[in-house]
Amino acid sequence: MILDEIIAKTKEDLKKRKKEYTMDWLGRSLAFNPFMPRDIKPYLKATPENPYRIIAEVKKASPSKGIIREDFDPLFIAKEYEKGGASAISVLTEPHFFKGNIEYLTQIRRYVSTPLLRKDFIVDEYQLLEALVYGADFVLLIAKALSKKELKALLEYTWRLGMDALVEIHDKEDLIKAIFAGANIIGINHRNLETFEMDMDLSEKLIPLIPNGKIIVAESGLNDKEMIMRLSKVGADAFLIGEHFMRKENIAQELLELTKL
Repeated sequence: MILDEIIAKTKEDLKKRKKEYTMDWLGRSLAFNPFMPRDIKPYLKATPENPYRIIAEVKKASPSKGIIREDFDPLFIAKEYEKGGASAISVLTEPHFFKGNIEYLTQIRRYVSTPLLRKDFIVDEYQLLEALVYGADFVLLIAKALSKKELKALLEYTWRLGMDALVEIHDKEDLIKAIFAGANIIGINHRNLETFEMDMDLSEKLIPLIPNGKIIVAESGLNDKEMIMRLSKVGADAFLIGEHFMRKENIAQELLELTKL
């Protein structure tokens, strides 16, 4: 199963990184960090003036699609997202299966003012501290990859660092984990992480089960205004979109079109 492969590779990489830069070293480097995390919730909560909050993704490749954008320039793409009015920018940092790089976070944070999500397969507090050091404002935590206790512990550590987390769910079992952990921001991923099959009705099935007061993010398979409007009506605040933008020549214009009232 691909999720198990990715997690195994992530843990293997972590062992190497912890030897190169200890957690203590990362912690001490924060004294020189110019990037304080911002409260992401106001950027993601839908309002009458801004009902379609977009988390636009910097994404070169995926296990299911291979290379998505050949002329991949993460800083240029992030600037296009800023120009197009993205509420936040998701930066893939997983290097093997998604061809990401954690250095992209710092490159983008230096020149772009839009809040940043570290999108990776986070299984350890070390990765959360890394995210803070490299300039992330919030992180992705995948409920499917963690036990209830692990998710709660990682989420609480995220908060202690001054960040927040987008807790991603794929079914009712994941939702129970997210509620148990106390997630403020819940992402519903329409793509099955094992089979890569899409269920575009998943948000409509799960949103009625989510307690009031949570910020809800719809993820994957979003490529037209009608779908965004439909999910907005059932309670989605924000929409995480990557591949659709990566295949467009004029990224900023496409983003403006999707969010136009």
